[in-house]
Amino acid sequence: MARPYKIPESVLVVIHTPEREVLLIERADAPGTWQSVTGSKDREDEPFDETAMREVAEETGIVVGSARVPREALVDWNLRNVYEIYPAWRHRYAPGVTRNTEHVFGLTVARDTPIVLAPREHLAWRWLPWREAADACFSFSNAEAILQLPRFAR
Repeated sequence: MARPYKIPESVLVVIHTPEREVLLIERADAPGTWQSVTGSKDREDEPFDETAMREVAEETGIVVGSARVPREALVDWNLRNVYEIYPAWRHRYAPGVTRNTEHVFGLTVARDTPIVLAPREHLAWRWLPWREAADACFSFSNAEAILQLPRFAR
């Protein structure tokens, strides 16, 4: 059975501490490539905050809405990035789809929050000060989102 095409609407979740350290995760399909949590909607009518919570749980094991990470810790930054999908990943989308719209969220957690990676997706994780995290990201939109952290951090 063929996999359904990805929906070209996604989330980017900048996970950070109150001290503005940012969690980055290394892609398994591109070792040495660091990023924040990202992921596409599973269905057209999936609300973006649900996509963000699902992707954070799948990729890091962090459960938004738990006693440790309350629902209010996830904040929609009301930023949207529209970008060309990397050619290497276009096969995941319907023929002719070349652009994705990314919705940016921030998630505040304690630095000692346990991180459990999805091993098929990510190899390692690390906390970096926000400016260093922006410099370490391969994605321009991810770096730009991290640079907005001081504007949105509580």
